[in-house]
Amino acid sequence: MPAVSTTLRVLAVSLAASLTVTGCQTLDDAGRALGRADLVNDLAARMDGALTETWAADYQLSGGRTASIAQTQEPLRSSYTWPDGKITVTQEAVTRCENTGGRTACTVLPPELTAGKPSVVVYAEADKRGLVTPPAVMGLLTEAALDREAEITQSDTTVAGHHATCVKVRRSAGDFTTCVTTEGLLGSFTGTLDGTATEVALTRYTETVDPAAFGVPAGAGVVDKRPTGS
Repeated sequence: MPAVSTTLRVLAVSLAASLTVTGCQTLDDAGRALGRADLVNDLAARMDGALTETWAADYQLSGGRTASIAQTQEPLRSSYTWPDGKITVTQEAVTRCENTGGRTACTVLPPELTAGKPSVVVYAEADKRGLVTPPAVMGLLTEAALDREAEITQSDTTVAGHHATCVKVRRSAGDFTTCVTTEGLLGSFTGTLDGTATEVALTRYTETVDPAAFGVPAGAGVVDKRPTGS
C-alpha cells in the first residue's frame, strides 16, 4: 500500500524528463515558465507532503452529502468518514464501518504496515467505494499531462479560506477541474471518476484534530477480529 505515494513521485519525475514545455503555460512566483510536467510535479509534491502532516478536513459531496478526513502523526492514525461508512487506520487496528438501513456495523481487523502514512491505506479503501481521493486525482492529472491533445489551464483561487492552485482539463477521455491547496489538500474536484460524475469541495480545514475522529460511530455494533492479545 505505501507504494502509492512513491508511485506519484516517480510519475511526476518521469513527466519532467519526457514532456517538453509546450501548450498552456503559466508563471510561478519567480516568473519561471511552467509547463504540464512542472504543474503535475508541484501538485504531486503538495499532496504527497500532506500525507505526513496532522490535519482534519470536511468536504461537501454531490447531492448535499458530506465527508471528512482526519490524520495525526503522533500517534500515527488516519480516518475517512462518508455517509455510508468509515475506515480508520491506527497502529493497533484497521476498522471498517458500514451504515446499512440506518444501522452501523464496524469490523476491527489487525493493523497494516503503513511506513508512516496510514492515510495510504485509508485512501485505497476509499477508492474502492468510488470516493474522490488525492491519489485518484493525481492519476487523472498524470494521464492528462501525458495526453498531448489535452488542454490544461491553470488558475489560482481560494477554497475554504485557503489559497489553492486549480487546473481545468479538457480532453477526449473526459473533462475535469480540480484544485489543490497550498497545504496539499484536495480543495475541489468536478468531473468523472470511474465512469461516475462526481463533485467534492473542501469546506473546512484545521490543524487541530479531535481524537473522536478516530473512534467508531456512536451506537455502532463492533466485531473485533484481531487475534487474542492484539
